[in-house]
Amino acid sequence: MDIDFKNVTEVIGEIKNLLENEFRNVSIVGEITNLSLSSAGHWYFTLSDKDSAINAALFKMDALRNPHIKNLKDGDKVIVGGDISVYPKRGTFQVIAKKIIPFGKGDLKAEFEKLKRKLASEGLFDLDAKKAIPPLPKRVAIITALRGAALADFINIYKRRSIWMDLLIVPTLVQGDDAPRALRASLHNVIKFSMEASLEKKIDLIILARGGGSLEDLWAFNDEGLAWDLFNCPIPTISAIGHEIDFSISDFVCDFRAETPSAAAEVITHQQTLIKDKILSLKQRLVSISEIKLSRISNRLKYAHPHSILNIILGLLSNYQKRLTRNNLKNRLNELTHIHEFYLELDENIERMKTLLKEKMTKLNHQIDKSHRLLEVLNPKNVLERGYGYVETNRGNVVSSAEIYDKLEDQTTLNLHFYDGTRKIQKIEE
Repeated sequence: MDIDFKNVTEVIGEIKNLLENEFRNVSIVGEITNLSLSSAGHWYFTLSDKDSAINAALFKMDALRNPHIKNLKDGDKVIVGGDISVYPKRGTFQVIAKKIIPFGKGDLKAEFEKLKRKLASEGLFDLDAKKAIPPLPKRVAIITALRGAALADFINIYKRRSIWMDLLIVPTLVQGDDAPRALRASLHNVIKFSMEASLEKKIDLIILARGGGSLEDLWAFNDEGLAWDLFNCPIPTISAIGHEIDFSISDFVCDFRAETPSAAAEVITHQQTLIKDKILSLKQRLVSISEIKLSRISNRLKYAHPHSILNIILGLLSNYQKRLTRNNLKNRLNELTHIHEFYLELDENIERMKTLLKEKMTKLNHQIDKSHRLLEVLNPKNVLERGYGYVETNRGNVVSSAEIYDKLEDQTTLNLHFYDGTRKIQKIEE
């Protein structure tokens, strides 16, 4: 039998042509959720109303023409103008926005704020009404989707950090129209179970958990009836709904809010982790002290062995022999009399004296040379070479003036000195 068929690409191509040709330049009003900005400058968000949602994208160039996009946030109501586009690789369609006009606050956001103000005025958020979270709960009930990522993350941390704690998993719906009723029923069942259970099986703590999502996805936790059930719950409660930026009415009513399910697991196992760390620390200290004790005992046993004692005695004997050798007076004559120090000091003094004498001789030689040069300058013979002479008596007295010459006796023999010799002369009276 022949079957007329088309492949996926062909079908998606026909749908793409039909949608993109039919829905051009459309205007859609809705509420913004999941608004995010990519590193490339493109904006992505979901446009939704009470019953439906459609993905939308505002690319960088169009975002520059709509600068107020930076001031929008989840829950704002807008009018989006653009074209419907089909993405063939995923078989999905979205709005390629060209223009965004703020329309006012979204209906869901307004409803949330209205209920929040109402319950706050009725005292459901009062801190005085909140119960203390037990630091070491023995049995914990977690109300969440059975196959959700929130439960998987919670169990992963619970197994890694918990020492003792029974975990009661209560599967329920966490999204959709029937979710509020399912959540309330699960909460009532846990309370009933705990009230009817024996003392060792009573529930110490209840956790409401769900992964992140849009305002519509988390709307079940904004149910007013669920809020009153949590407020009247006799068991301490923790809300672990969405991500850190997500808030629901249950977050404000529960006794404690954890940013995520993983954070809730860390909170309830915190004290157990401290105890575990303390036990490990004490164990390490005990092992270390035991090893030190065993090492000391082992060393004592080793030193108490006859061979060890003999080695100690032989070591002492050798040490005493060395000390006796060092104390031998004959070998220590120089050391004890310090004569070697005198020898050293004498040698140093001799060397110092040699140095001083050498310096003194050098100084004297310098003075002699200086005096010799001065005598050379004053030597009368140097004057005689220039044609001068002098008269000297036989006794060696110089006749330096006419007065002295006149006083000499007649016929006195005198010596007349020239530069190249001496001649004899006599004084003759005129």
